[in-house]
Amino acid sequence: MLALVLSGLGAGEARADSRCAIDDRDREVCLEAPATRIATLSPGATELVYAAGAGGKVVAVVAYSDYPPEARQVTSVGSHTRVDLEALVSLQPDLVIGWITGNPAEQLETIEALGVPVFYIEPRSIDSVATTIERLARLAGSEAEGNDVAAEFRAGMDALADEYAAAEPVATFYQVWDEPLMSVNDEHLIGEVVRLCGGVNVFGELSRLVPRIDDEAVLAADPEAIVAGGMGEENRHWLTHWQQYPGLTAVARDNLFFVPPSLIQRPTPRLLEGSRILCEKLEVARGRR
Repeated sequence: MLALVLSGLGAGEARADSRCAIDDRDREVCLEAPATRIATLSPGATELVYAAGAGGKVVAVVAYSDYPPEARQVTSVGSHTRVDLEALVSLQPDLVIGWITGNPAEQLETIEALGVPVFYIEPRSIDSVATTIERLARLAGSEAEGNDVAAEFRAGMDALADEYAAAEPVATFYQVWDEPLMSVNDEHLIGEVVRLCGGVNVFGELSRLVPRIDDEAVLAADPEAIVAGGMGEENRHWLTHWQQYPGLTAVARDNLFFVPPSLIQRPTPRLLEGSRILCEKLEVARGRR
C-alpha cells in the first residue's frame, strides 16, 4: 500500500521557479517549485514554518505541535520519535521538515528514498533560529513574511543583549529535566541565552550538550539562581525539590524561577519572549543580594 501511494511522488519537470536552500546537515535541498504541502516532524519545526509565513501549507504535524493555535487543527502523523509513514505519505507532502537529533534517522532516510525531499533542521544558536526561518521561507516561497519575522527576532535579541551587556554575573543552574536530572552546557542554545542575560552557567563547561548531573553536583556548584523548564507548561514542582536544601544560595535568597519551556526550549521566534523572562528573573536575583 505504501509503495502505491508513493508511486507518483517526485515526478515533474524542472521549473524556472525552483527553490534551493542549505539545511543543517550542510546539504543543498532543491525543489522544482515552492513547496505547497509541508510536513513538519517536530513541534519546533511546525512553529518555524508558520513563522516563515507558510503555515497555510502545512498538511501534517506531530504530537505537541500546539503553536500557533491553528496548528492543532492539522492532521497529526504520530510523534517526533515515531512517525506513521503511511499516514504521512498519504497526505502527499512535497517537503518534509526533519529534526536531526529528534526524529529517527532511519525514518527520515526512508522518506527521502521514496522521493520526498527532507530538509533537516537543528537550530543551535540565536542567529540560527533566524536563518532557519529565512531558509524555510525560501523553500516555501514566502520570503517577504519570513524575512520580516527573522529580522524582527534578530533586532529583539540584539536589543536584549545590549540591555544586559554590563549586568553583574549571576551563577545560574538551568534545569532542563528532572528524572534524570539534566542541565545544558554553554554550547546549547539555552546556554547562549543565559550568557546574554548576564548569567554564568554553572555547568557550562561540561562536554555534553545536555549533561546528566545529580543533586550533589548542584550543591557543590551552589548557584545563585535555579531556573526550571521542562516538557509541559506546569513544572513549578521541580523547584520545590530544591527547598530541601536551605543552604543553597538560590534557596536562601528565594531565587527559584520558572520559565515556560515552550518559550525557551523551542528554537523559535518565541525564544525572544522566553529570553526576556529569563533576563528579568536574573535581574530579580541581582536585587536580592
